[in-house]
Amino acid sequence: MRAPRSGLALDTLRMAFDNLRAHRTRSGLTVFGVVIGVLVVVVVSSILTGMRRNVIQAVEEYGTNNIFAFHLTTGPQLGPRDRAEFRRKPLRPEDGAAVRDLAPAVEDVGHSAFMWLEDRTIAYGREKYRRAGLQAVSANYAEVTNLSLREGRFLTETDDEHRRSVLVIGHNVAQALFGSLAWSPNREVSFAGRPFTVIGVLEKRKGGFMGENEDDNVVFMPYRTGRIVAPRASDWVLLVIRARSGQLAAALDQAEDVLRRRRGLRSNQPSNFDLSTADRIIQQFDGITAAIGLIAIAISSVSLLVGGIGVMNIMLVSVTERTQEIGVRKALGARRRDIVRQFLFEAIALTLSGGVLGVLLAVAVSWLLLWLLPSLPSQIPPWAVVAGLAVSIGVGLTFGVWPARRAAALDPVEALRYE
Repeated sequence: MRAPRSGLALDTLRMAFDNLRAHRTRSGLTVFGVVIGVLVVVVVSSILTGMRRNVIQAVEEYGTNNIFAFHLTTGPQLGPRDRAEFRRKPLRPEDGAAVRDLAPAVEDVGHSAFMWLEDRTIAYGREKYRRAGLQAVSANYAEVTNLSLREGRFLTETDDEHRRSVLVIGHNVAQALFGSLAWSPNREVSFAGRPFTVIGVLEKRKGGFMGENEDDNVVFMPYRTGRIVAPRASDWVLLVIRARSGQLAAALDQAEDVLRRRRGLRSNQPSNFDLSTADRIIQQFDGITAAIGLIAIAISSVSLLVGGIGVMNIMLVSVTERTQEIGVRKALGARRRDIVRQFLFEAIALTLSGGVLGVLLAVAVSWLLLWLLPSLPSQIPPWAVVAGLAVSIGVGLTFGVWPARRAAALDPVEALRYE
């Protein structure tokens, strides 16, 4: 009576692992390439998945109904920027006012000017903060971008009209300057050679590109005050256009039409400005991660190829070493398919062991990165683990076929005589 197929498969698999344990060192060296290949894929996937999650969270914090207009291309991108973009005419707050007045689907428009200064140091007594992200913004900027205040108030139209020396600072700036001291609206800091009064502190943002949101390092001042501190700030104006609920697509078309007319563009000319939405920014980021993923796959493919060749080589050696064993099995009634299955299972067990080791090492590396670099997000996706193990099994199948068929093709009489 023939044993059930499931029992034969288990016996064959058990025999395969017994042979691996009998040659631990050789087996370990053989699957080293498989381990590296799976490790690279899983670690890169975990980092990219964590980054994507944080980017989505950060973009959504600014509002899914927002449109970002800038004279240069915005959003994440690979490679250097086209130099021709720098010849574009900057946007102005007046452009934003025109969009708000002429686009029915637009609810409000705020603006922010990036201030490029060599010395960005803000000082409070002996404490200094040198990483400030300086922006001169409109009074409605907090409302348009969903900024929340932890303490104090935001800038007002009166602050802007009177060009007051007041600041609203991010969470990290407040921590660096004031530490555990209670914040008060009368605290003065020194910046750009003049005193400024801190009137508000922002709540800590949740999302971020590398686990940290730049808004936590930001320093906001009234737009007209920023024009005095950094006259070239008006060359770097970003418009934040809030669409009415459910009218994002219409607002995008209307804003583009208004800006094109204000910039004197003909119908056959491309837009010399960029409009981005949350979805577009995420799509741009996905394009970058896809390119990085392809590079990671290329690197891991080389490792897997090397590992596969090593597996095939060691299986051919194993066939030679166990020629008499194969002859005995055939003499006792083993069929060609039984011999093929035996050696295929052994090859799969070899590469699957490498895959499991690669996944375990990837988990350890991800935890280590999270401990050493908390700002670097890492989250191992289940599909990467499944893909890594599936690829390792595929390598065993692919590179184990030839040795298995060669073993099955041995003549039992000649195999029994082999020494």
